Amino acid sequence: MKVKEILSAIEQLAPLALQESYDNSGVQIGDVNQDAKAALLCIDVTEEVIDEAIALGCNLVISHHPLAFKPFKSLTGKNYIERCLMKACKHDIVIYAAHTNLDNASKGINYYLAKLLNLQNIRILAPQQGMLIKLVTFVPLNHLESVKQALFNAGAGGIGNYDSCSYSSAGEGTFRAGEGTNPYCGIIGEIHTESEYRLEVILPSFKKNEVTRALIATHPYEEPAFDFYSLENQWMQAGSGIVGTLPDPSEEEDFLYLVKDTLKLNVIQHSRYTGKAVRDVAICGGSGAFLIPQAINYGADIFITGEAKYNDFYDVEDKILLATIGHYESEIYTKEIFFELLSKKFPTFALNKSGYDENPVKYL
Repeated sequence: MKVKEILSAIEQLAPLALQESYDNSGVQIGDVNQDAKAALLCIDVTEEVIDEAIALGCNLVISHHPLAFKPFKSLTGKNYIERCLMKACKHDIVIYAAHTNLDNASKGINYYLAKLLNLQNIRILAPQQGMLIKLVTFVPLNHLESVKQALFNAGAGGIGNYDSCSYSSAGEGTFRAGEGTNPYCGIIGEIHTESEYRLEVILPSFKKNEVTRALIATHPYEEPAFDFYSLENQWMQAGSGIVGTLPDPSEEEDFLYLVKDTLKLNVIQHSRYTGKAVRDVAICGGSGAFLIPQAINYGADIFITGEAKYNDFYDVEDKILLATIGHYESEIYTKEIFFELLSKKFPTFALNKSGYDENPVKYL
């Protein structure tokens, strides 16, 4: 098995197209075409983690935070980032990061935290926009089902938690085959009218090439007609943050203690109590304070994130209870996501959780 097969499984959960524009998720360094020996899972790549990978015989390190975030003009070992990259090259180690693409995935870190807190009716807080397109094509009736299935298999037809979604309507198409063609029906040089179905499916834009290949491979026509349309719809299957409801409303302080116990936290910072019971909960791991307005507009009673600015605790007033649990603490479960995904997909592949992951923020 090649390293790229392992990474492909991660990108099925968290496609790189979901990452934010400032991010650098994906392969940081290394040859993904080499055989995969073993993988080490971590939050941050440090020199201790690279040494651990070498000692364990791992030629793949999968992290949440990217090691290489900014462009390099030289590689001299002047800081830990460059030293990690140089040592990884020397030992043929691939370093891979799933960062904001995992944050924005429907079953990413925010979903994982929501499930730990037993939230129900889970949905994306700020769905991505401008990511959906619609494919329209025209297919003879006796090939309609096979073409639909090929498009579904390629990643089209998903709406929310539903898949295999499409719409078709009957009509007539005309064409005239030119010299040198091999038409599915009709006679070369004569105008032909064929009963066809207009088939429509929605897909994320990064699946466009894959879906197009599937259409051309299964459509009976030598030159199938098809169009792609950009959509204004929000993509409810990907985006920032998560919202969900508690099975039973809770007092604010009681719920904060539940969060603290469930996530094994040393401390929680929070704004003053609003005096309202907690029922609707919004979550965004890491630096999620930018979502405070969305959480308020949604009507959430509490917003949990990794970190926020001092004034954020003032600005929420009594509109929402703001709680910060630490950046590292809010994302530590990314290792569990990687492990659960890959151990299920590749049960005999050696996976190791790093013992050298360390919160850079210390508490006295």
